[in-house]
Amino acid sequence: MESMQKSENVLNSNKGRLLISCPDKPGIVAAVSQFLYRQGANIVESNQYSTDPAGGTFFMRIEFECEDLGENAPNLKEAFTAIAENFEMDWRLSLASQLKKTAIFVSKEPHCLLELLWEYQSGELDAEIALVVSNHEDSRTLVESLGIPYHYIPANKDIRKEVEEKQLQLLEEYQIELIVLARYMQILTPDFVSKHPNRIINIHHSFLPAFIGAKPYERAYGRGVKLIGATSHYVTNDLDEGPIIEQGVERVSHHHNAEDLKRIGRSVERSVLARAVNWHLQDRVIVHENKTIVFH
Repeated sequence: MESMQKSENVLNSNKGRLLISCPDKPGIVAAVSQFLYRQGANIVESNQYSTDPAGGTFFMRIEFECEDLGENAPNLKEAFTAIAENFEMDWRLSLASQLKKTAIFVSKEPHCLLELLWEYQSGELDAEIALVVSNHEDSRTLVESLGIPYHYIPANKDIRKEVEEKQLQLLEEYQIELIVLARYMQILTPDFVSKHPNRIINIHHSFLPAFIGAKPYERAYGRGVKLIGATSHYVTNDLDEGPIIEQGVERVSHHHNAEDLKRIGRSVERSVLARAVNWHLQDRVIVHENKTIVFH
């Protein structure tokens, strides 16, 4: 696994990603393209979207190859500043070779964790999984067998502040850039969330706002639902109402009992979370107000 990731880093050593949002007006694409051309870069992927060509917001993601990018990135960023200021851009340039350090939080249900670990092992998750944090010991053996540190921190609402202090200390120690809540069944405080804006990704069933609370699948079965789904979103202080990154559904019928619904739901949750996490890791997501622009 380590050699595969090193190989991928070598292959991506000259690949950069530029994400831009700014007021829409003529000339943005031309200015950015000409800038990259002057820097000796070759654009390999380009996507853009405008909420309204007349006074809306413009979004753009460009992936490019540029010789010796790792060494020249600071100069490239400095040179781009003039264009960014001219078009009033919010922007960021990232290097594909620099994998984002990721922490996975999990409770008892391991299905989402297992999916992420599988994609990590197979080289399909563009991340460096630095640690796993859990309020249960259930997944320790699995995680540690892959050489990933596992931190058990018991948690409940009565000791939430102390728990989060320990978690935040770990996140700082490991220099974490992304937190994935892989069925972590504890509510995060506003203080915790504010320290990681648009860098905490959650997964939950898509019955919301129906069937809030305990045993959603049992109650959904009692109502005879015909669709099972999952939603992955960024965490905000409004519980389960952060910007949505990805969703998925599967059709069910009267033949399925409550356990069937859970099984189908777990399958959807796994795939939806993995896609959302990978899109974030590949710098394909821009948050705009309480929505996301996702460049597939």
